[in-house]
Amino acid sequence: MARIDDSRPFLPVNIAVLTVSDTRSEADDKSGQTLIDLLGRDGHRLAARAIVRDDIEAITARLRTWIADPAIDVVISTGGTGVTGRDVTPEALQACPVRRCEAVEINP
Repeated sequence: MARIDDSRPFLPVNIAVLTVSDTRSEADDKSGQTLIDLLGRDGHRLAARAIVRDDIEAITARLRTWIADPAIDVVISTGGTGVTGRDVTPEALQACPVRRCEAVEINP
């Protein structure tokens, strides 16, 4: 497994956190809050946070806005990946021209 190269300087990134849910709010968005806590703990900056309903147009609109924002380096999404017909996050992500890094493991 690759290790962090301590000889290279740490470069914090500006991260936007997107939660996709029809039922969550900031008050009970545990996965989004966990991501925010971890990115802060590791020295990165929260550039933006949003919770959008599980709808392709809502998801892609938010993603496209953030992709175009030079103050945002990375977007991390959580939620909306169930197996029902209502869960459309994978399709929304495919509709946006981004470089993906799928299934990143986070070690809290």
